[in-house]
Amino acid sequence: MATMGSYCKAYPVGRLREFGGWSEKTQNLRAPGDADGGRGDASQPLGADDHLYVHENFTVTDGIFLDENIIFDEVSPDWVRFCKDVLQFEPPPAEP
Repeated sequence: MATMGSYCKAYPVGRLREFGGWSEKTQNLRAPGDADGGRGDASQPLGADDHLYVHENFTVTDGIFLDENIIFDEVSPDWVRFCKDVLQFEPPPAEP
């Protein structure tokens, strides 16, 4: 069963590609006809205006679930800094 994280935010792929260490695991794109609105043709490359989701653990997915359709998971201090400084991504603090 898919895991829903506590926070994610959608960004255009073009913004994510600004990161020097960016790479895409396009084999993990949602398949056509997925219940959550699959891309239509997963064999097509991601366009700059397509959106992906950055999660509270700084992984990037093609959908709102934390552990499905993972497109980028090479989380490093540089990636976290890019997310915070360039994308202005700030997950809310975890609840106690």
